[in-house]
Amino acid sequence: MLKLLSSSSSSSLHGRLHSLRPGPTELASPVLRVLGSLTGLTWPSPNSARRAFFCSDGSDGSDQVVEIEFKGAGAEAEAEAESKSSSAIVSTNPRPEDYLTVLALPLPHRPLFPGFYMPIYVKDPKLLAALQESRKRQAPYAGAFLLKDEPGTDPSLVSGSETDKNIHDLKGKELFNRLHEVGTLAQISSIQGDQVVLIGHRRLRITEMVDEDPLTVKVDHLKDKPYNKDDDVIKATSFEVISTLRDVLKTSSLWRDHVQTYTQHIGDFNFPRLADFGAAISGANKLQCQKVLEELDVYKRLKLTLELVKKEIEISKIQESIAKAIEEKISGEQRRYLLNEQLKAIKKELGLETDDKTALSEKFRERLEPNRENCPPHVLQVIEEELTKLQLLEASSSEFNVTRNYLDWLTSIPWGNYSDENFDVLRAQKILDEDHYGLNDVKERILEFIAVGKLRGISQGKIICLSGPPGVGKTSIGRSIARALNRNFFRFSVGGLSDVAEIKGHRRTYIGAMPGKMVQCLKNVGTANPLVLIDEIDKLGRGHAGDPASALLELLDPEQNANFLDHYLDVPIDLSKVLFVCTANVVEMIPNPLLDRMEVISIAGYITDEKMHIARDYLEKTTREACGIKPEQVEVTDAALLALIENYCREAGVRNLQKHIEKIYRKIALQLVRQGASDEAAVADQIQSLPGRPAAVEVQLVDTDEAQVEDVDKLDQNVVSSKNQTAAESLDGNDHDHSSETSAEEVTIQMDLPDEPAVVEVQVADTDEPVDSKLYLQDAKETAKIQEGGATKTVEKVLVDSSNLADFVGKPVFHAERIYDQTPIGVVMGLAWTAMGGSTLYIETTQIEEAEGKGALHVTGQLGDVMKESAQIAHTVARAILLDKDPDNHTFFSNSKLHLHVPAGATPKDGPSAGCTMITSMLSVAMKKPIKRDLAMTGEVTLTGRILPIGGVKEKTIAARRSDVKTIIFPLANKRDFDELAPNVKEGLDVHFVDDYNQIFDLAFSDGQNEKK
Repeated sequence: MLKLLSSSSSSSLHGRLHSLRPGPTELASPVLRVLGSLTGLTWPSPNSARRAFFCSDGSDGSDQVVEIEFKGAGAEAEAEAESKSSSAIVSTNPRPEDYLTVLALPLPHRPLFPGFYMPIYVKDPKLLAALQESRKRQAPYAGAFLLKDEPGTDPSLVSGSETDKNIHDLKGKELFNRLHEVGTLAQISSIQGDQVVLIGHRRLRITEMVDEDPLTVKVDHLKDKPYNKDDDVIKATSFEVISTLRDVLKTSSLWRDHVQTYTQHIGDFNFPRLADFGAAISGANKLQCQKVLEELDVYKRLKLTLELVKKEIEISKIQESIAKAIEEKISGEQRRYLLNEQLKAIKKELGLETDDKTALSEKFRERLEPNRENCPPHVLQVIEEELTKLQLLEASSSEFNVTRNYLDWLTSIPWGNYSDENFDVLRAQKILDEDHYGLNDVKERILEFIAVGKLRGISQGKIICLSGPPGVGKTSIGRSIARALNRNFFRFSVGGLSDVAEIKGHRRTYIGAMPGKMVQCLKNVGTANPLVLIDEIDKLGRGHAGDPASALLELLDPEQNANFLDHYLDVPIDLSKVLFVCTANVVEMIPNPLLDRMEVISIAGYITDEKMHIARDYLEKTTREACGIKPEQVEVTDAALLALIENYCREAGVRNLQKHIEKIYRKIALQLVRQGASDEAAVADQIQSLPGRPAAVEVQLVDTDEAQVEDVDKLDQNVVSSKNQTAAESLDGNDHDHSSETSAEEVTIQMDLPDEPAVVEVQVADTDEPVDSKLYLQDAKETAKIQEGGATKTVEKVLVDSSNLADFVGKPVFHAERIYDQTPIGVVMGLAWTAMGGSTLYIETTQIEEAEGKGALHVTGQLGDVMKESAQIAHTVARAILLDKDPDNHTFFSNSKLHLHVPAGATPKDGPSAGCTMITSMLSVAMKKPIKRDLAMTGEVTLTGRILPIGGVKEKTIAARRSDVKTIIFPLANKRDFDELAPNVKEGLDVHFVDDYNQIFDLAFSDGQNEKK
């Protein structure tokens, strides 16, 4: 009976040689029976039931183990079993002359040895039909030949499915060329579907191809070379093979199964059969097995087989060591686990240790104890309920971990734990002035908040929004406020935040759930009244997970956050004592409901004077300390800082200015280190160049300045030389011991200088030659060697001026914003506001051509819709103004094609504050008259000539000062905004406030105002 045992058999069975059955009546070999007795194996008698196992590759590339079972007694039972499985053997000893032409069967994985079973799968329908036909004709024999590997492939890498696929694709001559010449005459034992079971009989050699489809070849039947069976060498080799097999059988249960199966059908013992047997059941690769199959010399074949079985011994030893190591590891871990469990049980019985759940409960109670009095009752109730639940849950359940994490967060929040606030207004003023220069309106608002808290005795949480360009210090102001109030500081950014769960937390039912940012903040700071800085609130995102801006309402609104509910904690939290400070670049981007709950403090930016103070008092000091440079080593002049601010860092903030100062100091640090290394090398070279023994000389200048050093350089060096010469002669005139004593003496020379005496100490140590002091006093103007703690350092001052600033920071980035020193006809300077601060903006108008009755206006400069509409309004108003001011030229606009352009066409521009500037530019062209020099204006105009208010007064004023504008025209409604500016911003400006364009006309085109001053 043929049946499939397993389709997932171990890959280690792959390719092992298979069932061996030359004939149903042959007895097991006596030698192998002796081998069995040595290994403890019992061979069944010929009349007992027998099974034959063999291994093959399945049709899908997987390994299969096939079992052939023989039941009954003797040959009759075997014949009955064979008839049932349709695998009857027609001829057990075919004659060679009957099979000189056979069908060629390709074997993909291993060769078939004579006397062994092998199942294969035949996918070629013609070949399968030919095999079935030959079996019906009582000629069930074919040639089984191993398939060669494809050229360029590694035979040690096996891919069964790919190999089968390649076999199926091979046809005719291509398949013939891929076959090994030596194969085996195979009896077709059975055919079931596409599975064919083969039994090997004798060796064959292909001579030529007869037919291509199916592949039929002529063969020669090969015989073993004659050998002397009594030869001692052959006997010794065969017994060594048997001995090696015995050693393998002691360690490998897999080999025992093979031997138990195959020894029943081994037939009479002979040396060739033993060699085939050892090679067949070994785990060698197919090329090694093919080499054994091709070998006709029995002795050489035995030697090849001996090598293979010896290799099996080594593999068995490795297998045994691996199994032993794994077994020891597993047993050790099990033993350790059992001992730990016993130890836990013993400690629990003795009361020395509690279990994990009790320890966790005690840990949570201890953490809650300091804040128990201030903890709200509803929170205490929830904690107690969760602690009770924790005791009832199994430690291995998922709910246990959820409850443990929940209790961990609940007990980590500082319920009612407030830090002691400092309401000292003078101290707060000092801290704010230390950290920031200017920003008086911001500082005043913070001091007001502190004053209210001092009068009330407690400070209520507020929402302050600091708005302004990047780099003006919004985030650092928040840190200073926290330091002034003695509050803990926590910062998180909401730029691009699109998930509401980041604010409100996740539900506890989700895997990996966490509380929101506010709960994490309270846990980190450890107090319930921190200062929370929410950065980039104008850059909130909005995704599929909800609207974070709406979730921030509950967090920030003082009317709601007293009972803020986090989705994870699910208990109300009082956030009314938290001071929220938000930062934004553009207030218009903040949602209106959120903006309504904020108090906006605008930080417009810094003018040049403020930047100079910030750079000198804050940025330069911090950068110098960070680079490890001392103040006496570097001098950055005011001219260099001014050039840096105006030509490199013209933005509203100081972040870019800080980067450039850091760049300067990094280059200075590199210059100082290089100079120090070169000075050390130069001194070493000069000392080595002196004749005789080297002289170690230290020159110390005590209490002297640069002018005194110059006088030292001008002194007559003969005095010093004579002193040194005298010292040297005294050294030469004494013995070694005496010279050693005098070598440590110091020769001190005092010289009277005009102001204060400078003491030059020259120390001569271990020398026999006179010392030339000029060598060590040269270049004293630039370098002074200062003795500090026994070490000599070279200090060289680096000067950074406007003349060499480009060597440190490169070429200037900005040039003067003023394109024209004297504005020509049709050109007017306007003032604009951007997110980076204020800037000046020229508006130019020119007449293209005269067109009778076809007046038109063409605008360029990448203007937005609002500015395009402003240009049309300005064109209409200019016609009306011209009719009133210059009646003789009132037809200019109706008969002229005008072109209005705003320079920097690559920059998009839009906004409702350029109307009056455009009107002035058009009237300048119409009247052929330039406007007043150093004049800038801003303001929107209506069709009736009324001037409307604008925004960004401070930014536009700063931009005007940056361009050396002396006269500014603002709308009358913006007078209050201008009056609130700091005095240093308004200093030196002639500002006019207008509400009608006729006033602007009088200021811009008044006679005698456009000449250079």
